[in-house]
Amino acid sequence: MEWTIQELAARAGITSRTLRHYDRIGLLAPSRVGANGYRYYDPAAVARLQRILFMRRLGMGLQAISEVLADEVDTFDGLRAHIAALEEERDRIERQIQSVRHTIEALQAGAEPRMDVMLAGFNDHYQDDVISRWGERAFRVSNDWWHGKPLDQQRAWKRAAEDLVAAWVAAAKAGVRPASEHAQELAARHVRWLSRIPGTPTAEGDRDRAIEMVTCLGDMYVDDPRFAGMYGDVRAASLVRDALRTYARTRM
Repeated sequence: MEWTIQELAARAGITSRTLRHYDRIGLLAPSRVGANGYRYYDPAAVARLQRILFMRRLGMGLQAISEVLADEVDTFDGLRAHIAALEEERDRIERQIQSVRHTIEALQAGAEPRMDVMLAGFNDHYQDDVISRWGERAFRVSNDWWHGKPLDQQRAWKRAAEDLVAAWVAAAKAGVRPASEHAQELAARHVRWLSRIPGTPTAEGDRDRAIEMVTCLGDMYVDDPRFAGMYGDVRAASLVRDALRTYARTRM
């Protein structure tokens, strides 16, 4: 049994133009083309069209559908990949929604919105590093925590972080040694600050991973160009690193 393009389009609830487009992009070719130029579709082509329309109803793009069919990927695997893509898009949209809400809050309060607060997540810029070191969950949970904060709480948290950095800088200028009581008090304050970030090993009470995280961050403050300037110069950054190492080794 065969159907003409008009018959198949009518049965499938689509247009002949859609079927011609599918043929043009290599997604669904007619089984044969008659001498009169008419396109005909056999049961195998109809079955392929059913899979295409099923995936389209679920929101999959034509390119993704083409990859599933071309590689003989299992439909379920293709749908799982589609779910992952939708979840990623959902998270991106949620971050945009939070940014707009923060903008509204700032404008209603008569304040000038700060772009870094409105658009930057807690660790958006370090996503690859966070995931590679601590896992996808650590990035997602901490970012959800950050984006869920209203603007005033985000600003308060950033002020607390800036105050901590300023305290380290002042200690370095005063010549404080890493193992001194003052430096260790700052290290304890630093770890408490980290422990308030959900998803991190310090927040979840995983002692071994928390020690690893604190030590690793200390190294990054000196070695990573993105962090190296945070404390003003290498001397201050080295104080933070060495004090955190000592604290992790002796007090955690």
